[in-house]
Amino acid sequence: MLFDLNPIRAKMASTPEGSAHTSVQRRAKAAQLKQAQATNLFPFVGNPREPMPQGLPFELKDYLELVDMTGRMVREDKRGDIDSGESSIIQRLGINEAQWLILSSEFERHFSGAVGQESLLRQYHQHMGHKRTAGLSCSKRLLNRA
Repeated sequence: MLFDLNPIRAKMASTPEGSAHTSVQRRAKAAQLKQAQATNLFPFVGNPREPMPQGLPFELKDYLELVDMTGRMVREDKRGDIDSGESSIIQRLGINEAQWLILSSEFERHFSGAVGQESLLRQYHQHMGHKRTAGLSCSKRLLNRA
């Protein structure tokens, strides 16, 4: 998380999602695209349980909020911080909090196969030769911006 704030502290960016070449920027973009995880980064796996899966033991939303909150803290030894007038990172990314709560805590209950935006989901099932587009109603309900 500290590296994710370097561009903000150096006044090279004003928000975590605008910080070039950081993992938080990649994770934020994935969240905006309604992807479960950013590719090529260690995944968030939620609350620890047995057997513990490989990954970071908390949710992406908690991480984004932690980076945002920490970036707002003014430090005398650093030039920059996130402006206190900025909306929350969840709002800036256009993430509907009710949909996010369901996606982050009940994902497996709503999806069992391919997951994605409606048009991509239809393309996938057509490519696979399926006659119907499974998961379409959940995708429409949970992955569309409100």
